[in-house]
Amino acid sequence: MDPSGDQFKANADFWTHCGFHTLQRNAQGQLAVSDDYLRIYLGRAELAPVAESCAAERRLHQLLLDDPRRPVGESEIEALADADVRDNYRVMLRFRERLLAAGTLEGFYAGLFQGDVSIPPQFVHHTVQVILRGMLDGTGDGLLLRAAELFFREQRVSISEGAVMLADAEAVAAHAEDAGLGNLGRMLLQVNAPLKSAQIDVIDRDCHEQYFRRDERYDTALQINPGTPGSLAICDLIARWVAHFHGLRVSVSPVREIEDDEWLWHVGLDAEATLLLNEIYAGGEVDESRMRRVIGLFRMDFEDAAALRPELAGSPVFLGLAMSAEGGLRMKPQNLLTNLPLARRA
Repeated sequence: MDPSGDQFKANADFWTHCGFHTLQRNAQGQLAVSDDYLRIYLGRAELAPVAESCAAERRLHQLLLDDPRRPVGESEIEALADADVRDNYRVMLRFRERLLAAGTLEGFYAGLFQGDVSIPPQFVHHTVQVILRGMLDGTGDGLLLRAAELFFREQRVSISEGAVMLADAEAVAAHAEDAGLGNLGRMLLQVNAPLKSAQIDVIDRDCHEQYFRRDERYDTALQINPGTPGSLAICDLIARWVAHFHGLRVSVSPVREIEDDEWLWHVGLDAEATLLLNEIYAGGEVDESRMRRVIGLFRMDFEDAAALRPELAGSPVFLGLAMSAEGGLRMKPQNLLTNLPLARRA
């Protein structure tokens, strides 16, 4: 019998390999950087010693495992025989420096977008996942967790008979030629290929508990048409994200279009949506084929009107999601940190 009910929710765990369980919350509820969390990065393939590793590399790696906060001099890096390994250590140490300077994952993430972002994208995406894991700790809603994947994993978009479906881009590419996802991979590698006949489970309200048995396989799909459970889950996540980083209560709802008389501010949730919304707002002519790339519009209302700049107080903020010409979607949750017209910074 499938797990369900309160007992299931109380015992549910997810994304167990992301590193969340190595962290503790500080007094403000943020995730404080721990030694064990730093050790996760030392275990990545880019740094873990292999048979060909030189003695200096093995020694440095062990020293850092023993003390992940240990200072590392440039002479120790130069002593490594492999040039790629030297570069990898420099990248990781820059990342470590910024993590430790911020003290928390939230502080590190928010600080990334106030200057030069010299951190590998995969590190940034992983940080988002761990922050979400903390935000959603204790949830038994698999639909909410599948929607959360948009924040840190690229999606492939499929539109068939009006249904807008998302599947994980990496899973699609990895399994396109084998039996892992059957026809799904082959179809989704074609722009806007229909999803309905593919061999994949669509996570919905009636079967959301399936997610907990495959949460790190990233092989489920989500429908996000306005008003569907998937779109409402995205709204829920956006509201939680804003509350977590800005301390503000907002309500978010899906909309089918933006009324001109209410359109005073918008935020694109990805690069394509940002371009499209900016063009439309400025009065530009956007052809129908590009307009069809818009796959989600949302309205955000602030409980406290004074949270916004005085000239926008009481106005909604509209949000957009759009796929690329190739059918991809890479959400940029940092735009909700940097582009909202708030009266004060978080």
